[in-house]
Formats: sequence, structure tokens, C-alpha cells
Amino acid sequence: MSAHPELQERGFALLPQVLDAAACDSLRDLLGDAEGAGSRGVLRLAEVMSLARTLLTDLVRPYLPGVPVPVRGIYFDKRPGTNWLVAWHQDLTLALKERSEVPGWGPWSVKDGVPHVQPPVECLEQMLTVRLHLDDADADNGALRVLAGTHRLGRLNAESIAQCRETHAEVLCAAKAGDALLMRPLLLHASARSTSERRRRVLHIEFAGFSLPPPLEWQLQESGH
Repeated sequence: MSAHPELQERGFALLPQVLDAAACDSLRDLLGDAEGAGSRGVLRLAEVMSLARTLLTDLVRPYLPGVPVPVRGIYFDKRPGTNWLVAWHQDLTLALKERSEVPGWGPWSVKDGVPHVQPPVECLEQMLTVRLHLDDADADNGALRVLAGTHRLGRLNAESIAQCRETHAEVLCAAKAGDALLMRPLLLHASARSTSERRRRVLHIEFAGFSLPPPLEWQLQESGH
């Protein structure tokens, strides 16, 4: 699959109709209702891991320096009763098996019992996220918004994020069910509350194109998939 020119320049690219209607129906049935805003650890589901290893790996391979490894999966389900907004931010942490002190890696945190760490920026630059839309997403039901080009600015503090909101174009990533949004983790992104009764379900899978320094290990190991 050829590389998408928008991704390098803007930090994101929308690929239409990666999944057909039947595949979207199957994933919606499999994932059901998310736990609150989102369910973590969905790569533990055999069907999700199989999709990540095949179709999605082929999508991201042109953009990563090494063989893509699916390392984290989250299912977001914005719907009446679990509506939320997300402020402008970057995705800065990795889900690992256990905490080990490695120079340049940190700080550490714990989310749902899983250790997370902030890696060096050069590692984040070798990652790519696929957001599979299981419903149509637009301004009314909280589609993702991004600040184009901010993935090239490194790790940003609150002041820098505020400045980027003045200097970079905001783009609404409207999508149809079955579309895939490819996104660099360092790209500034946000989403508003839904003002619609329509659900906005997204399967979010992160891929890494690098190996962890020992003794660090991914939370999901190849042998346990």
C-alpha cells in the first residue's frame, strides 16, 4: 500500500471505507457498550487482534520504520448517558507490563491497573494510531478535531498548546462508518460533547515501529495475543 502524502505534512489522513458495513456491524456487536467513556485492553479480543495484525498492519506499514506492532487498543463509545469532551492534548504514554526504571523514560502512571510511561519523543514519532469509525462522525456527535501539523513540534506543555490553537488550523475529522483515521500520537487533538442522540463509536488501535529497551515489555506480549 502506498504512503498517504497528507500524513507526513499534516499528521493525519482519512482513508475511506476501510471496513464494509458487515464488518462494522460485527465489531459493534462484539464490543457492545463501552465501560463509561471507553473500554481499554480490547486487543485481548481475538477478533480485534486479528484485524490489527492483518488489515490494519498493512495500512500503517508504509509510515513506520520497523514492522508495526499493535500495542494498545481502546474502544470509545460516545452516546447519551456517556457523553464527554476532551481538551486539546497529545497521546504521550505507552501501556507496559510492569514498571522498570530506564533513563529517559518517565514519568510513570497507572491507568486501570496497567503501568503507563512517557517514552522519549523519538519513540512517539515512530508510532501511528488507527481510529476505525463504527458510526458516522460529525460535529454534532463529537467527531475528533485536530490541529494540523502539530505532530512535528515535539512534546508540548500547556502554554505551547495554547499558542498552537492560535497558529495552527483546526480541522474537524468528519468520517463515515467504515472510514479509518490515521493519526500521529503527537498531533494535538480534542473532541466536543455530542449534541446528538446518535452514537459515535471508535476502535482506537496504536502501533509501534520500534523495540522497547530491556527490561521494558509491552503490556500485551506477542506470545499472549
